Amino acid sequence: MEKFKFLKKDKISRLPKTVGVYTFKKGAKLLYIGKAINLRDRVRQHRELLNQVKQLAYIKTDSEIEALILEASLIKKYQPKYNVVWRDDKNYFYVGVTKEKFPRVFITHQPKRAPAPLTRPGLVGPFVDGKALKETLKVLRKVFPYRTCRNLPKKPCLWYQLNRCPAPCLLKSEIRSTKFESNCQKNIKNLIKILQGKKKQVLNNLKKEMKTLSTQEKFEEAGKIKNQIRALEKVLSHAMIFNPELQSPPIKGWNYRRIEAYDVSNTQGKMATGAMVSFYDGRPDKNSYRRFKIKTQNKPNDIAMLKEILKRRLKHKEWPYPDLILIDGGKAQLNAAVSLTKIPAMALAKKKNELYIKGKKKPVLLKKLPREIFNLILQLRDEAHRFARAYHLKLRKEALLPK
Repeated sequence: MEKFKFLKKDKISRLPKTVGVYTFKKGAKLLYIGKAINLRDRVRQHRELLNQVKQLAYIKTDSEIEALILEASLIKKYQPKYNVVWRDDKNYFYVGVTKEKFPRVFITHQPKRAPAPLTRPGLVGPFVDGKALKETLKVLRKVFPYRTCRNLPKKPCLWYQLNRCPAPCLLKSEIRSTKFESNCQKNIKNLIKILQGKKKQVLNNLKKEMKTLSTQEKFEEAGKIKNQIRALEKVLSHAMIFNPELQSPPIKGWNYRRIEAYDVSNTQGKMATGAMVSFYDGRPDKNSYRRFKIKTQNKPNDIAMLKEILKRRLKHKEWPYPDLILIDGGKAQLNAAVSLTKIPAMALAKKKNELYIKGKKKPVLLKKLPREIFNLILQLRDEAHRFARAYHLKLRKEALLPK
């Protein structure tokens, strides 16, 4: 594993604008480890963490997939303080593999114990970014097809047609079954090794296998291995798995790059939830969305609920702080936010779409703002409402299920 290259924080301009992994160091400890498409820009977003440290460090990688895998292995090795509490009410993502003749691959949160239907499943992780992990498995599946269905169907599914699944459901003879099982197991072992950062080992083994098959004059099988090697090298070098929306240019006439919007949802105080959505350069950064299950209230009190959400959010210094906070509500909601943070804030009252802004006595009518900003604020407000309500409805549905 490559070592971090350390810099003093006042040398941040020396960070490369390339894909890789970064960290913040305080004394002898690493506070947080993350990944980025553009290391320099991403590190600069962590203003709160930069205020706490004197050193930062980075490792360049050849691809986004390698950055994702390296981030996971480094978090597992160092267990940085802020990575441990990286998400409110959520755990890391892991890749699970079942112990079966034809293993099933799936994504899960870290379980307290192995799920009942599984027999000692293998878990690979931890991974922070679930969306990027899903995309990684999708592209690796082109190289190492694997099964995802819980129960084998009676006929092959679309994944087989796309050459993404070996389709054990097609097996008819025991002789074919033995060889087929061996190939499936080999694919899974290679997939796991890639996710563990053992790319060179996998490629070397495949090249040795190809050479052996060629020596034995099994040229068709050797050709398949050669194609597999090429496909693996291609996806590892070129696959784009991180959120491309964060690379868009800033909105004209708008000085805030990262904006967080908040909303609460409840039924007379019951099963109350809160949501934080994050936009960067005018586009949703869904990897930074967070949802909150309200803990302190069991009666209608939007102000108290909002304060709880903001307090819990502000404890997470590893989450990049926004340039602006947007609250769904009026003056009271704005005052609640102002009392907790110095981050610029504003609140949007629904009835007349009046925008209450920190430091201004009178609200501004949203319709008087430039159309581009008008649309952005409405989009932020509506997205926060949607996200909070979706979580609230999920909790209500779960409460109705028999226990």
